[in-house]
This record gives sequence, structure tokens and C-alpha cells, in this order.
Amino acid sequence: MEYRELHAWDLTYQQARELQTELRKKLIFRAPERDFQIVAGADVAYDKPTQRVFAAIVTVDLGIMKVLEEACAFARGKFPYIPGLLTFREAPTLLEAWKRLSVRPEVLICDGQGYAHPRRFGLACHVGMLVDLPTIGCAKTRLIGEYESPRLRRGEFSPLREGGEQIGAVLRTQDRVKPLFISQGYKISLDQALEVVLRAARRYRLPEPVRLAHQRVSRMKREFSRNPKL
Repeated sequence: MEYRELHAWDLTYQQARELQTELRKKLIFRAPERDFQIVAGADVAYDKPTQRVFAAIVTVDLGIMKVLEEACAFARGKFPYIPGLLTFREAPTLLEAWKRLSVRPEVLICDGQGYAHPRRFGLACHVGMLVDLPTIGCAKTRLIGEYESPRLRRGEFSPLREGGEQIGAVLRTQDRVKPLFISQGYKISLDQALEVVLRAARRYRLPEPVRLAHQRVSRMKREFSRNPKL
């Protein structure tokens, strides 16, 4: 699957921050009302001792809850660990996995932040712009913002705000489980993002495509730890 090469990845800390600020101006949050069925989930894992980055994308047909495809990649991470700039360490390997897909999904859910980011340009925003696809940030923990805990029933949510601006929502995907932090990535509204995540999280806290992608990168990391020469 092709993607747009909008910039180089060999950047300094300051250049990366400036690029996020510049690309943020090009974000689109409008999308036609549609019922997304072919949904992909993306996750990335990092092995600190070897500085290896592992990425997986799993595509699921939500209509029949069937896995259509999975694609994986791993490489040595070249950008240091800097909160707020993790995209520059993770996205190059994730894009390698994207290139190996043969079925183009209708929407991509990233295990990470979207608009709920210090410069309003997290992983889901960045990757969405590169692959030109509706994307959703679906994080297990909060990066920034304040919120009131949503009620304990599945489907309940509350606004995530910073400085008076709503930057996302805190969504309960299952009764009495920890909520997820949802924000727009690219070419999707927040309401649509919440609806997709909730439909994809039928049995577990995480949306099924993301849960499967997480399992895949975890297996890759374990296999690599047993045989680092792979």
C-alpha cells in the first residue's frame, strides 16, 4: 500500500517539533457520514536493549468480525525517546508495515494519541496524513488534558479538555473497565471516531483490530528476544 512521502525523517529535535506545528495546519477533521466496516488497527512496540521497533497492522471486517489481513515490520529505531515526538521513532517502521498491506482499510485506529497531543499532532494525525486515510487516536493512558471520569456503563464518555478546548473524549468501552482516550487523527469527526471504536470493541477494552495488532507486536518482540539475530 502506498503512502505520501511528505518529509524526511532524519530530523533534529527542534526540526521535528517545527514539522508537527506546520503539518497541524493541514489537518482535516471532516469526513462524509458513512458506516466504516473495514477497520485496521496499528500498534508499535520497542525493545530498549536492542533499540528495535516492531510494528503491526491488522485489518478486520467489522460486519463479520473477521481478520482480513495482517502486516508486520521491524527495524532499528533511529530517533531518541522524547515524549511528544514518539512518531519520529515509530512511524517509519509502521509505514513499512503499511506498504505490505494489499487491502486498503476504510479507517485506521492507532494505539496512541491523535489531536490530544501537546502540539495537537500525535501519531494518528501524522500517520493519517501520510497514508491519506481517516485515522483515530486510541490511547490507553492520558498524555495531556483534564476530564471527569465517565459513568461505568459501556458507551459512556466525557470530554477531554485542555485550556478550554476539547481535544478528545474519554470512552468506556466495557462496563466497569478503565476508559480509553480517543481523539481525532485525520479526516474523521470525534463523533465518528467514538462510534468506530465502540463498534470495534465488542468484547474487550481495546478495539479488536488494535488488540490483535498489540498481540502481534508482542509476539514479535518475544521471538526477537529469543533470537536477536533474526
